[in-house]
Amino acid sequence: MSKFLIVGLGNVGTEYNHTRHNIGFDVLDAFVLKHNGFFQMDRLAYKAEVKWKGRVFICIKPTTYMNLSGKAFKYWQLKENIDIENTLTIVDDLALPINKLRLRAAGSDAGHNGLRDIQLTLGTDKYPKLRFGIGSQFPKGMQVEFVLGKWFPEERPLIIQKIDKCTEAIEQFATIGIEKTMNFINNLAFTQ
Repeated sequence: MSKFLIVGLGNVGTEYNHTRHNIGFDVLDAFVLKHNGFFQMDRLAYKAEVKWKGRVFICIKPTTYMNLSGKAFKYWQLKENIDIENTLTIVDDLALPINKLRLRAAGSDAGHNGLRDIQLTLGTDKYPKLRFGIGSQFPKGMQVEFVLGKWFPEERPLIIQKIDKCTEAIEQFATIGIEKTMNFINNLAFTQ
């Protein structure tokens, strides 16, 4: 059975629930729910195990806070003996418009603290990432408030569509591989 580590980035605590920065948690919640799984508190993360089409998905939502995400990533990758190319990290991205998703097999942290910590911990930027565009519609000096803020009501239908496509992307990543999944995901343009 092929095994995959799916890492949703976010911050623990009710004040962060359903914020832009916690979209990785929301995507994993949707994926695990779709496959009738459930999260339990475990070492350094909330963890769920999903079996689907002969594959095992170890899904984690790190409890280390965003800036220390690498610790949980590495612990579960080693514990479950999962190859780096069979990991997928889901993260918010300010540089991407809200109507976009971007999947890459490797690439820089692009200033994202969670990705930076994973990269430092692993010693490489060559691990797959699914970036969820959150846009950058905030007044000057208000970036932190925007990122840690909730979606605007008019954005919610689009966000639900994108979360649904992300759950499909996780499935495709594990079944048809990253290249074909990139062709599917990176060419999508969502409308509000």
